Amino acid sequence: MNDTKVLKLVRKTESATETETPEQEAEMGMAPGPTSIPVTTAAAPEPQRSSPKPVAATAPQRAAEPRTQDLPDHKLLLEMYRTMYLSRRIDDKEIQLKGQNKIFFQISGAGHEAVLVAAGVVLKPGYDWFYPYYRDRALCLQLGMTPLEMLLSAVGAEADPNSHGRQMPSHWGHKKLNIVSQSSPTGTQLLQAVGCAEATYRSTLIKENQKRISSFHDDEVTYVSLGDGTSSEGEFWEALNTASNLKLPVIFLLEDNGYAISVPVEVQTAGGDVSKLVENFPSLYLQRCDGTDPIESLETMRRAVDYCRQRKGPALVHAKVIRPYSHSLSDDEKLYRPDEERASDAERDPVKRFGALLIEEGVIDQNGLQKIKGEIDALVNEAADKALASPQPAPETATKYVFSPDVDPTSKEFDTEDAVQLSGSPGTMVDLINRCLDTEMARDARIVVFGEDVADCSREQYLESVKGKGGVFKVTANLQRKYGSARVFNSPLAEANIVGRAIGMATRGLKPVVEIQFFDYIWPAMHQIRNELALLRWRSGNEWKAPMVARVPIGGYLKGGAVYHSQSGVSTFTQIPGLRVVYPSNALDANGLLRTSIRCDDPVLFLEHKHLYRQAYNKSQYPGDEFMIPLGKAKKVREGTDVSIVTYGALVQRSVVAAKQMEQEGVSVEVIDLRSLVPYDWNAIVATVKKTSRVIVAHEDSLSFGYGAEIAARISDELFEYLDAPVKRVCALDTFVAYAPDLEQEILPSAPDVAKAIAELKAY
Repeated sequence: MNDTKVLKLVRKTESATETETPEQEAEMGMAPGPTSIPVTTAAAPEPQRSSPKPVAATAPQRAAEPRTQDLPDHKLLLEMYRTMYLSRRIDDKEIQLKGQNKIFFQISGAGHEAVLVAAGVVLKPGYDWFYPYYRDRALCLQLGMTPLEMLLSAVGAEADPNSHGRQMPSHWGHKKLNIVSQSSPTGTQLLQAVGCAEATYRSTLIKENQKRISSFHDDEVTYVSLGDGTSSEGEFWEALNTASNLKLPVIFLLEDNGYAISVPVEVQTAGGDVSKLVENFPSLYLQRCDGTDPIESLETMRRAVDYCRQRKGPALVHAKVIRPYSHSLSDDEKLYRPDEERASDAERDPVKRFGALLIEEGVIDQNGLQKIKGEIDALVNEAADKALASPQPAPETATKYVFSPDVDPTSKEFDTEDAVQLSGSPGTMVDLINRCLDTEMARDARIVVFGEDVADCSREQYLESVKGKGGVFKVTANLQRKYGSARVFNSPLAEANIVGRAIGMATRGLKPVVEIQFFDYIWPAMHQIRNELALLRWRSGNEWKAPMVARVPIGGYLKGGAVYHSQSGVSTFTQIPGLRVVYPSNALDANGLLRTSIRCDDPVLFLEHKHLYRQAYNKSQYPGDEFMIPLGKAKKVREGTDVSIVTYGALVQRSVVAAKQMEQEGVSVEVIDLRSLVPYDWNAIVATVKKTSRVIVAHEDSLSFGYGAEIAARISDELFEYLDAPVKRVCALDTFVAYAPDLEQEILPSAPDVAKAIAELKAY
């Protein structure tokens, strides 16, 4: 069927839809026709949202007709058609290659091409910022990505600019075009896009950062897209909330093809219409369009982008599109979609309809259109041949870029410990962490501090009349007063929001130091930490990074902390490649390790034991503004010859107490404080095991599957010949921390528990 016949069939169907009532349509076995969404022709958006129009939950949406406005420039129309057809043909080529077992996965952008090309026309590559999702092939092509670059991704070539062979195809990323590396979890990109736009916003308030963050422009916008299924994710709502609250220049493109794999939109969404649910967000410019119509989409996207460039707030474009192919080649839509529904979608195919429109409007004739198709087919075939011949990544590169190749926080550059000069009155761990934050913020204007309750007072008019909060443990006290609300501010009570936004800011070049109020509540952010923060550098082949610090109060021994204020599950995080984990046991180490964490180029989880915050025994004088302790450098807290204890956190002091007790019984005990858990100081462990031949690993986490299990296993594996006794562990019971003091004492390891283990090991 040629393009002109397609357009005639579409119009015939639309005409029948207009003349029949829903009851008559049902009798004829047709899906009810949706309400038409007219094309508006406003040159620039008004500050308020557009009036909401109903969008059908289960039926496809018609293009608006008749057209009353002039068509865009013919050259632009042909450019848009070329990109749309090119996008479809790359999809088809990948499907062919998958059938030939030459590539390993395929997910298409078919049916989404019109609105995506429109978005690419009105946005600026390398100027604006882009957080696409896997259907956004046509957008990336319009921005400047080449067919070869896409097919290099499909074959997993080393030259693939998206990920250098590390991610599935259609996981877009392009440094030059400001397309930030995309991951597979749907929706995680939304908060990062908000953080990216927030970096722009905060740099308008902190002028010196405008030359220090990546590609700052007064009128830049951040694009982020999602499917209708992703709108069910909580992070979608968190992103809309913050973008609207701060009036951030974010374009949310909701590409609604009616299905999340096999789940239809009315099952996903109350009322079957996401945009109706969000139309009361303040400052949100809401637009709806037929996303299969490139001209309507172009006008809609232009209005939305103009609104954001004028800094009136975020915009959401709800584009109704189709999905003519299955979700991916791992899916078969025939299993859950009837033939009539699929045929109805096919009638609205944006590529065929647009080609027919161009012929009808005299922009090009059938022969000219066929010539374009032939040129693009040849281009795609040539690109596929080149991609298939492109080398795969070398096997030895597998571990490259887990951490920064440029800044090594384990190096001597970060070691000023031996030359430290202490001065002033002794301070607690809280004091010295606060002072480190203070001096580092004075040194580097890119540092922003945020989280729940970290500000002194969000309502600035009261700052002079109140003492100020500064965190529930007062660790960030007075930082807002000194550095202002542009750099120290409160977040919503939403941990994914905190970490996701921080990733976006760090990607642009800011240095977020965020606080998760309690380790027990870090879990809503786990998606962002595990799948985004720790992985960004590696999955993009070092094209993108997000160096930031997440400060997290942790641990028990609180007398009243109970189940949800005493957790110590560090092993959940230490097994994540790409994430540094630091755990100081005293004020001096906390100061030096935090300074190193802030200045290094990797994401760091900085764990601060709540019980240690204000202990008198771990106080220290101030070590100076350049005091740093390298990561992966343990500290010998106590010399000994008979038994070694490898420990960290609150168990350091308990081990010292036990060692002094056992010294009275003639046992000499050496205590090693690891200080950082990723990396840990294996050389220090080797030295102490060779010295004493008996070793205990002690920590507050539970016994089974805890951090100490890895240390014990490696000692047994690599140092077995030096052992005179089995490696012993002293840990918490395999349960949770209880509220009642007697139960808490039974559950958590104590100094007597350590002393008992020393005695047993010495007697072995």
